[in-house]
Amino acid sequence: MLDEAEFRRWMRQAEHTLASAERDRAEGDYAWACFKAEQAAQYALKAFLIGIGQAAHGHSLRRLIRQVKDLGLRVPSAVMDAAEGLERHYIPSRYPDAYPEGSPFEFYHDKQAREAIRWADRILDFVSETFRRVQRTSTS
Repeated sequence: MLDEAEFRRWMRQAEHTLASAERDRAEGDYAWACFKAEQAAQYALKAFLIGIGQAAHGHSLRRLIRQVKDLGLRVPSAVMDAAEGLERHYIPSRYPDAYPEGSPFEFYHDKQAREAIRWADRILDFVSETFRRVQRTSTS
């Protein structure tokens, strides 16, 4: 049984967080833009899993993607690559002790932020398309 309302609720948060990442990138807050892009992708993948009645726990994008694959759904390699790229931003974009010296904001630049936002956008698109496909098959 699909829970479309819960799917939409989580997806709205994913979209809002991705828009916030874009604003951070435009303002030069590149580390936060990367972290928020990763968070947006997490929300989207959790939206999908929760929307189809599956548990969605943890913070690993790769694990969440594996859950989708384990349901027998095809995950394009570009989506898997995006998840792996974004997962690298989960800790180092926020914690100074992820580096031997300096703080995260000193290590992030516009190029990384643009790439992270592009990756997150790819995952949000994948989730939306896949949920629509599941909806069509469940009503057939």
